Amino acid sequence: MGERSHVPGVVIPIAPLTAGRTSTVDAVNGADLADLRAMRRVADRRDRPLHDLRISVTDRCNFRCTYCMPKDVFGPGYRFLPQDALLSFEEITRFARVATQLGVEKIRLTGGEPTLRRHLPRLIEMLSALRTPDGAALDLTLTTNGSTLVKQANALKAAGLQRITVSLDSLDDATFRAMNDVEFPVRDVLSGIDAALAAGLAPVKVNMVVKRGVNDDGIVAMAQHFRGSGVVVRFIEFMDVGATNGWRMDDVVPSRDVIAAIHAAHPLVAVDAQYAGEVAERWRYADGGGEIGVISSVTQAFCSSCTRARLSTDGKIYTCLFADDGVDFRALLRGDASDEDIAARLAGVWQARADRYSEIRSDATARSRKVEMSYIGG
Repeated sequence: MGERSHVPGVVIPIAPLTAGRTSTVDAVNGADLADLRAMRRVADRRDRPLHDLRISVTDRCNFRCTYCMPKDVFGPGYRFLPQDALLSFEEITRFARVATQLGVEKIRLTGGEPTLRRHLPRLIEMLSALRTPDGAALDLTLTTNGSTLVKQANALKAAGLQRITVSLDSLDDATFRAMNDVEFPVRDVLSGIDAALAAGLAPVKVNMVVKRGVNDDGIVAMAQHFRGSGVVVRFIEFMDVGATNGWRMDDVVPSRDVIAAIHAAHPLVAVDAQYAGEVAERWRYADGGGEIGVISSVTQAFCSSCTRARLSTDGKIYTCLFADDGVDFRALLRGDASDEDIAARLAGVWQARADRYSEIRSDATARSRKVEMSYIGG
C-alpha cells in the first residue's frame, strides 16, 4: 500500500496500480460507483462535493512573476516537462468527461500560461462539447496573464470558451514590469482585456495578488480603473504556494484592509455568494458602479467549502492547492483502464480527501514542501 501526504500531518493510503488497472482495494467498488453516479455527487471526508476541476495544460509561462515563477529558480537551465509527458487533448477530455459523471460542472484551464499550449482552441472545442448527466453545458473558463489575448481572444470565444480571468498585479508600469520580471508592459495586458471584452468573454475578471511593500499602494487605483467597466477585480492575499516565492506572513495584506481602503474611496456593500464553495467574497459599489471580490485564503480560510480538484499537466490529481504530491492518472489514461476504472479511482481519491491546509497554517507548514503553483495552476 503506497502513501500520499497532502498536507503535513495528514497521510492518506492509496492502493497501488498494477498493469494499468485499478486495484480492488481502490476506494469504491462497482455498486458504490453506480450509486455515486446516480446521485451525481461524490463527497470527501468533510462532505465537500467534487464540483470544480482545474486543468493545467502547460507548466511553461512567458512571465517570471516573483511570487510564482521567480527567475532565479525558473531560469534558462530549468527543465520543464517534455512534450510526451503532457496529457494530450484527447486524454484531458476523457478525464473531464469521467469527472462530469461524478459531479464536476465547472472547468477552468490554467498553466503556467495556458495560451502558450499549441492549438488550445481545439481543446476548448472538445471540452465545450461535454455535458453533465442532466444535459447542461459545463461552465468553461480560463485564467491567463493576458499577454496573448489581443491575438487569441476571438479564437478562444469561437471555440466555446465562455469567460476569462486575467492576472494583473499593478497598473503602474514600473511595478508591473518588476513583478512579471520580463519587462512586459501594462498597456499590452490592458489591450488584451479590451480584446476579451470585445470578443464577448464576459464577465472578464482581473486578479491582483497583493504583496505588502510591492504593489499594495495601487489597490484603490486598480479598483477605480475598472469601476463601471463591467470588469470584476479580485484582490488575492499573497499565499505560501510552492517553495520558491519567499513567502512571509509579514508580506500579506489582509483582505479586510483591502476592503477598508476601497470603501473609504467608494462605499461598498456586501453581496451574497453565487454558489456554495465560491472562493471570492463579493462586494458591490453602493452607487451601482459594479463589484469587486477578495480571496482570503490566508486570513479567512475557506477549506470547509473547497470543491476543487486540480489536474496537472502530466496527469496527476491534486486535491489541495497546497498539496505536496498528487495521484497519477496518466498511467490509467494511457493504459488499458476503462472509464469505470478511472471513475472509481477518482471517486476513491476524493472520498479519502481530508485537506484543510489553510485552516492549520503555521510557520512550520508554511515552510513545508509544496507543489509549485506554476505546475498545477492557481
